[in-house]
Amino acid sequence: MKLHIDKAGKEPIYKQIVQQVERAMHDGRLKAGEQIPSMNELASLMNISRETVKKAYGILVERALIVPKHGKGFYAADPLSAGRLQILFIIDKFSVYKQILFNSFVNTVGDKAEVTIVNHNQSLDLLEYYLDEYLDNFDYYVVTPHFPLDEASQQRAHKQISRIPNRKLIMLDRLLPDFPGNFGAVYQDFENDIHDGLMQGLESLRRTAMLRVITLSSSLYGQAIRKGVERFASDQKIPVEFLTSAPDDIRPGEAFLVLNSQLDAGLVALVRKIQAAGLQVGKDVFIISYNEFDMNELILGGLTTVSTDFAEMGRLAAQMILERKPHITHCPFRLTRRSTF
Repeated sequence: MKLHIDKAGKEPIYKQIVQQVERAMHDGRLKAGEQIPSMNELASLMNISRETVKKAYGILVERALIVPKHGKGFYAADPLSAGRLQILFIIDKFSVYKQILFNSFVNTVGDKAEVTIVNHNQSLDLLEYYLDEYLDNFDYYVVTPHFPLDEASQQRAHKQISRIPNRKLIMLDRLLPDFPGNFGAVYQDFENDIHDGLMQGLESLRRTAMLRVITLSSSLYGQAIRKGVERFASDQKIPVEFLTSAPDDIRPGEAFLVLNSQLDAGLVALVRKIQAAGLQVGKDVFIISYNEFDMNELILGGLTTVSTDFAEMGRLAAQMILERKPHITHCPFRLTRRSTF
């Protein structure tokens, strides 16, 4: 695609770019699926500012004439995809739970949107990079705002995410405290959710000798969850102990809440020590694990969990976008009883 920019002309340069891309698509010089220069490439080639190109490309994306593809660049739109919403899904980490969330989201939007997913890996530098690159190129931005909880990081997270226009923003899995505006959000409340989830198993927990909680000290929301557990245990007068690994002194009648992933070494180590003590899971010792996915139906004959509903989280977020009705809502959190408790 060749562009001819008249820098001395009355027409703003960004409008010249938009008009020439439109003409190239109309007369067949630019075909559907064909890659166009990146913003940096075009700015360098034409000796114009990157901001000018960014503005032009933003308009072309809004008009569904070009589409951004993460890590690849911009492409002339396929007429079959014209009119579809363009959504950038900025996720913190790829995990089995986030896959459930994402699949539910994509299945709900169906063919009404094209979804691009990127991973910020809890890095504010990566978040800033994605926003620098794509801020004007999508109709909606779905963000899981999981970042370090120190004050400086949280202030920076607020600042970066506030760059996204409220009408285009959907927060998922966590609600940034005191974030202003009329944006959408479907969130967990880590402290109150674990309290309420344990309350759903109160009758059985009252019959246990002690609730022993295993979590890693590096867990991002470990302290919030601990507060919820402590409040539950204090209110219900149930003995509680917090551990960072499976203990050696396992006794009949104890219940364990495992806050690490079901598939990590923590759960395996706990089960091995229970078996070494000559005890049986679900009969002598009880286990509740944090976060739900399909494999839990098979683990240990059925692993009891407390978890937010990740599939519902994805569905609710997609529904907000399709209905153009962003709002803030708490995602359901529940205890799912199986044979381990």
